[in-house]
Amino acid sequence: MISAVFDTNVIVSAVLSPSGSPGRLLDAILDGFCQPVVSDAVLAEYEEVLCRPKFRFPPFRVHTLLDAIRARALYAPFAPLPHSIALPDPDDIIFVQAAAGAHVPIVTGNVRHFPRAVTGRIPVVSPSAFLAQLTRD
Repeated sequence: MISAVFDTNVIVSAVLSPSGSPGRLLDAILDGFCQPVVSDAVLAEYEEVLCRPKFRFPPFRVHTLLDAIRARALYAPFAPLPHSIALPDPDDIIFVQAAAGAHVPIVTGNVRHFPRAVTGRIPVVSPSAFLAQLTRD
């Protein structure tokens, strides 16, 4: 089974637009075709963003989705990173830590937020590229 860390923007996009690549990836997660890699910090980020008033997602649906993701997830071991790491969005470090700990790619709609100089050997791919890989495998 293919595993990856999914940036919050992929999860939010999946809920907002179920027929797009992020939505199809969320379906693949929920159907057991790929495994999300998470940490407590990643799950907390998902919850915080999905519960923002601007999205107007019903809280019970958010918690149902998070429970489903949690049930299918692989928890990444902690991977300490050098303090000198600087990302365009410092909050994204949790995704790099999870991907480094589990040796899996990061799937994001904001590939530029994860520069190669910071991520090193961690692959960073778009939802459509990851979906293409998933359908090939």
